[in-house]
Amino acid sequence: MPRPARRLLLACVIALVELAPASVAWAQDVHKQVLVIYSTRRDSEFSTIGESELPRTLDVGLSRNLDYYSEFIDLARFPEPSYKTAFADFIRLKYQSIRFDVVVAMGDVAIEFVKLNREVQFGDTPVVFLANSRTSQVGGNSTGLMAERDFASTLTLIGALQPDVKNIFVVVGAAPSDKAFEQMMRAQVQSFAPRFDFTYLSGLPTPDLERRLGQLPKHSAVYHLLVTEDGAGNRFHPLDYVDRVTDAANAPTYSWVSSTLGHGVVGGYLYDQRDAAHRVGELALRVLRGERADSIPPEVLSPGRNELDARKVQKWGISESRAPARTVISFREPTVWERYKTYIASALAILVMQSVLIGGLLIQRERRRRAENDLRRSQRDLQASYARIRDLGSRLLSAQEAERARIARELHDDISQQLAILTVDLELLGRTGQDQAQLRTGEALSLARSVAQNVHDLSHRLHPARLRLLGLVAAIEALRRELSSSGIAISFTHEGVPPQLPPELTLCLFRIVQEALQNAIKYSRAAEVSVRMRGLGDTLTVSVVDDGVGFDVDATWDKGLGLISMNERLEAVGGTLEILATPGTGCRVTATVPLVHALQAPRVSVPPGPKTMTAH
Repeated sequence: MPRPARRLLLACVIALVELAPASVAWAQDVHKQVLVIYSTRRDSEFSTIGESELPRTLDVGLSRNLDYYSEFIDLARFPEPSYKTAFADFIRLKYQSIRFDVVVAMGDVAIEFVKLNREVQFGDTPVVFLANSRTSQVGGNSTGLMAERDFASTLTLIGALQPDVKNIFVVVGAAPSDKAFEQMMRAQVQSFAPRFDFTYLSGLPTPDLERRLGQLPKHSAVYHLLVTEDGAGNRFHPLDYVDRVTDAANAPTYSWVSSTLGHGVVGGYLYDQRDAAHRVGELALRVLRGERADSIPPEVLSPGRNELDARKVQKWGISESRAPARTVISFREPTVWERYKTYIASALAILVMQSVLIGGLLIQRERRRRAENDLRRSQRDLQASYARIRDLGSRLLSAQEAERARIARELHDDISQQLAILTVDLELLGRTGQDQAQLRTGEALSLARSVAQNVHDLSHRLHPARLRLLGLVAAIEALRRELSSSGIAISFTHEGVPPQLPPELTLCLFRIVQEALQNAIKYSRAAEVSVRMRGLGDTLTVSVVDDGVGFDVDATWDKGLGLISMNERLEAVGGTLEILATPGTGCRVTATVPLVHALQAPRVSVPPGPKTMTAH
């Protein structure tokens, strides 16, 4: 093959390879052709809602692959048979080159047109319809929604909202479509005849109708059905006529279709045209995606819902509480929050921030005040401690001098006297005979023994030697035997006491027990006193309990050195002292010391409350 021919063949192959994906993409990107035929004029509310809802639903569902066409049959303004023929010719000529994927008939007039012209105009194209009654049929390869008109439920709502209403004035026009609606309503409201008196203001010239509506008797309500043409032959946009009716009427006006809400009507059991258009669009999408129309059973659309205009309810003095459950209240006046929520939220945020700041400042001020109070209290405590230390030092010096005086008195009045007597006896012994000498010798020996015992007792009271030699338990047991001669039953029990204790700890606990027992013997008038010593873990506890008359701890604290000395001794070894006493109920003295301790410098504590004293 020549080289130029080979080059040409290669170029053709490359072109075919590059064009193949584009051809596939074009096949997948084929637009769907949809024709929608409405039963009303282009500017009617039904057509306006359909043209808003249907293209959007179909376009989104088809991912923008939609060719949308719409036409409108205006029988209200052109009722002549020639109009229908001309409209059919128009459709045939306009769309003769287009094969539609689905035809949508919106309303009974459009359904009838498709049914009569389907074979010539649309062939086997599937049809989706929105019918006003269950009797409307298109034929094979079709499906749709049947939205029957429900005029009676609005009367039920009127009876609930205005129980005093007796007269219902029905406003309806003179056009054939208006008359058709009147016939449907007459058939549906027969069961309400005992409850209401119906007056049909049908086919009246507009001035006469407005005059009648302005002179309605009390206990009346207006039911606006449909007016596209009045009795004088004047044609109107249906919603414009609703405005005229509600402005002229001296009684509340109700309706049956949602498009009238916002045009002066109070409300009613309203047919939702937007929902119907959306549902029709969803059915058309199913057909466009490949489902056969015959395989989709027609659906019966719910007629509507109770809905009220809050502004008109308030205007006519109707209580919202009378509305049935699940009634929708529209056009409610926005609350202050709804109107100014941004400003209110901002103001609240600023207020909260300011409150937090003020709160922080108050907390800081309170903390500073507490710190100042704590400082003043610490200063008072320090001054009180200093005063107590001075007082304690003075009292200790006085006690030291008193003890020295007592020891001196004992030495002078007791031991010195006995020694003098012993001296005299020994002199007399030298001058007497043998018989009297023996008597004098016995007396002198007895007196010498007494002097020795007194000196021993005095030494023992000043510092018990057995405490160092025998230990704490034995020393307290000896103290118990010594003091039992006072006439008070004293018991002593111990458990878990270590055999070896530091000397300072042994002396401290012995002095605590000694002071507590001597106080009980001197002041409590008790019959029994029990001493219990118990070692538990790293602490050792000694308690002295009597059943005497008790005392007021606060009143007694500053009157003697006994309680203070016990507290000071325990502070020196890191222990605590607790005194539980009230007048008439006895006393319990409990000392607790750590077994593993470090000697600390003595600290003076402020006296505790009237019933419990704890030294730290």
